[in-house]
Parts: sequence; structure tokens; C-alpha cells
Amino acid sequence: VVNRTLSTLLRATVGKNLKNWLTCLPYIEFPYNHAQHSATKLSPFEVVYGFNPITPLDLTLLPQAVYSNSGETRAQFIKKLHEKVKTNEAKKTEKYKQQADKGRKEILFEPGDWVWLHFRQERFPNQRKSKLAPRGDGPFKVLEKINDNAYKLELHR
Repeated sequence: VVNRTLSTLLRATVGKNLKNWLTCLPYIEFPYNHAQHSATKLSPFEVVYGFNPITPLDLTLLPQAVYSNSGETRAQFIKKLHEKVKTNEAKKTEKYKQQADKGRKEILFEPGDWVWLHFRQERFPNQRKSKLAPRGDGPFKVLEKINDNAYKLELHR
């Protein structure tokens, strides 16, 4: 997700002059590291360092609760912050799971069943020659059930 986001920002910044992407990188790195992410509810910089990066517009001093010379106090603060991030990510993951599972129904197969398989073009370039080709391949016979989500199939060549 990070690479996709950075490439989108780079694409918008670089424009048609593709050779200067390296000079544009610092200009997109700072906003990315400063932006609050929906899963953690914190910026990536804040997750690592415990505070958001200081901009030239931030002329006020850091609150004493955030900035401390004591290593132990700082370590405790960062540990609490990381626990908060884990909690926020777990909540967001559960929300994503509920949304993804809304229309999903569980289908289990047994050995001897016949199934259709989707060969992705990236993994099976010889089988997927065109985007317009049918998406399903098969039917293939289920030889063995490894678990509820993995099966050994009889693939004919």
C-alpha cells in the first residue's frame, strides 16, 4: 500500500518530466509521513517517534508530556503509543473483515468434486494470453482437501 500511495503521489508531482522523480521524492515523503492513516489513526512518523514531524510553521515548543529527556519516560510513552496503534489496527481490520464477509458464503469441497479455477495472468502467463479470455478454467477434479481453504487439484496439461 505504501509503494502504491507513493507512486500515485509521485505521478501527480512529476508530471511529464519522468527523469526528475528523485528530486521530487522528499516533497512527497514528508506529507506521506505527516498524514494520519485511517487504520492506525496516527501518522507513520508519529508511530515511530511518538510525535508528528515539526514543520517550519510549528513555532511552539513541544508539550513536556510528549518530549522528555528521560529515556525511561520516553520508552514508556512509545510503548503506550504502539499499543494504541495495535488496538486501532485491530479495530480497522475487524471492520474490513465484516465488510468483506457481508455477501460471502462458505463453500467447502470434498475429494471427487469438480471445480473451476481462475488462472491469474501474472502467475500463469501461458494460460492467460488475453484479458478477454474466459476467466474460469476447468473443470478440475479435487484430489485432496488440505484444509477448508486449500485443495489439491488434478490439473490436466
